[in-house]
Amino acid sequence: MSETVLEARSLRQVFSDFATPAEILHEISLTVYAGDFVAIVGSSGSGKTTLLHLLGGLALPVSGEVRLMGQPFSQLSERDRGRLRNLHLGFVYQFHHLLPEFSALENVAMPLLIREVAPEAAARQAKEMLGEVGLSARLEHKPAELSGGERQRVALARALVTRPAVVLADEPTGNLDQQNANAVHELIIKLNRQLGISFVIVTHEQALAERASRLLTMCDGRLNGATVQSQ
Repeated sequence: MSETVLEARSLRQVFSDFATPAEILHEISLTVYAGDFVAIVGSSGSGKTTLLHLLGGLALPVSGEVRLMGQPFSQLSERDRGRLRNLHLGFVYQFHHLLPEFSALENVAMPLLIREVAPEAAARQAKEMLGEVGLSARLEHKPAELSGGERQRVALARALVTRPAVVLADEPTGNLDQQNANAVHELIIKLNRQLGISFVIVTHEQALAERASRLLTMCDGRLNGATVQSQ
C-alpha cells in the first residue's frame, strides 16, 4: 500500500450566513496516496470547492478532521498550518493568480523564498521547473506578456516547485480554450507520473477526469463512489 499523504475523515461543513444554517458537506471521507491522481466532478454548488478548501487547511470543518502527512490541521495554529501547506501542498486555481509585477521566474520562485531558500537556489529550481512545463524561453516575461495557456503553466510550475506531496487544483483548465486545456491536461498527467506528486483535481473537463486513477462524484455535499481508471 502506498503512503497516505492526505486524509479526510467524516468532514461536515455548515454555512451559517442564512436564517437557517445550510449543511454544505455531509460526512465526507477521502484518502489520497502518494502518486495518486484523483478527479472530483459534480455540478456547480455541490460542494467541490468547499471540500478543496478543507483539504488544503484554508478552512476548518465544523466536525471531522483533515490530516496532511499525518498532521491534523485542526490541532495547529494558523501560522503552523501555513508552514505545513508550504512544505507539502501546492495549489492551482481556475485563474492563475500570478503576481503581475513579477516575471514568470520570480512568480515560481516565490514559494521557495517564503520557505527561506537562498535566492540563487530558488531561482535555479524555478528555472528547472519552468523548463519542465515548457517555458524555458519565457523566464523573464511578466504575466501580461504571456498567453492564457502559458500563464496557467507558470501557475502549475509554482505549485510544483517545492515538490509537494500533493497538488490541489480547482478547475485548472476552466479558463482556457480547448487547445490550451488539452495541453495542460497532458502536462498534469506527465508530471503526476514523472514526479510522483499526487493530484486532487476538481474539474468539469470530462476528458481530464477520465484520465484519473480515481474518479469521484460530488452530489449535494456527498462524495460518491470511486472508479479505477486505466491510464
